[in-house]
Amino acid sequence: MDERHQGRPSLLILTILIAMPSGVIKTFLDIRLLFDMPVEIGLCQISVDTLILLAVVEVFKTTLTYFSEGRVNVTFLGDTILVVMLTEINLLGFKDADHMKVLLLGAIRLSLGAIRVVAVRCSPAHGEGNGGGCRRTR
Repeated sequence: MDERHQGRPSLLILTILIAMPSGVIKTFLDIRLLFDMPVEIGLCQISVDTLILLAVVEVFKTTLTYFSEGRVNVTFLGDTILVVMLTEINLLGFKDADHMKVLLLGAIRLSLGAIRVVAVRCSPAHGEGNGGGCRRTR
């Protein structure tokens, strides 16, 4: 990494590190919704807060990998997208969403899951020679 970009990674990581405890605090504060509002609304908000926090953790992991190795694994990107998609599906499930939208998001999520499995099995680190290749399970 050249000297022009030296300060940027630490600022980005610092921002994410501030966001994570803030998300945890917000999740704990939203527990009061279980007592003030119907249980469904409280549980919806708490689960969405938790999933968003997991997405921030995945972004943090991806960012650290990028700044330490100079590249990002497809599996890290896939994990981040899967967590965000889970959040979206969860939100649509609590709302009165069109069934077609829920099915479409579910199909996208299954596709991303399949890409995740292929990325792990066909990783160049596990292949033979320089071309990589797919591992076979027994």
